[in-house]
Amino acid sequence: MVQRLTLADSLSLGDLHTYLQRAGRVEDGSVRLIAGSGILAVYTAILYPRGILDESPTVLGLRTFELLDTEDFDAVVPMRSLVERIVRARAEFGDDDESRPVSMSRPPEVNTVTWAGISPPRGGWRPLGETDAASLESAARAGIAEVAEAIPAGTGEQLVQRVRSEVWGRGVPELEYVPTGAAFAVYSLGFLGDDPVRLFETGPWTRLSTRRGHVLVRRRSWTLKA
Repeated sequence: MVQRLTLADSLSLGDLHTYLQRAGRVEDGSVRLIAGSGILAVYTAILYPRGILDESPTVLGLRTFELLDTEDFDAVVPMRSLVERIVRARAEFGDDDESRPVSMSRPPEVNTVTWAGISPPRGGWRPLGETDAASLESAARAGIAEVAEAIPAGTGEQLVQRVRSEVWGRGVPELEYVPTGAAFAVYSLGFLGDDPVRLFETGPWTRLSTRRGHVLVRRRSWTLKA
């Protein structure tokens, strides 16, 4: 039986396509889809530990979309397979009516994604205030330049991961509890704009939210308050 999902309109389909394209430039492995109460939550991994000695924070992107006539589900699927289905759906739909619902099949599930076993909380978020997009973009750009300079062509994967862990695990200036990897995520996913970035916290999780989407960070133990 083919399992399907139906987005409320083709504009949502286009937004989902753009979001996955941006996430795929960073990590094109898998996507976690959670459907419930008429909402599709789409989680993508930007950073996550690659082993027990890796000190990288877990940094996830999140966008939500309205669903119609779709059963609740929680599935991890290959990103490329999902993008291929979106491309086909957009081609079949055309541009005649952007308000019509769009239905497409779901890719087969995968079960070997470590980051998908970590579920961010849905409630209990405590507001921490706001920061400006320019500060996060500056931190992201500086980190990208530092990683590029420290990793010459042909560098082994183990060293590459260590450099990335060091750079993206460092605190953002004046926001030390927010790792630079979170700034990298909101910048890379296109979530920064002219609106402030709102900050929230619950347990070991921090959330950065704008009108365009959310970044969730599971902080490493050294950043947790006593």
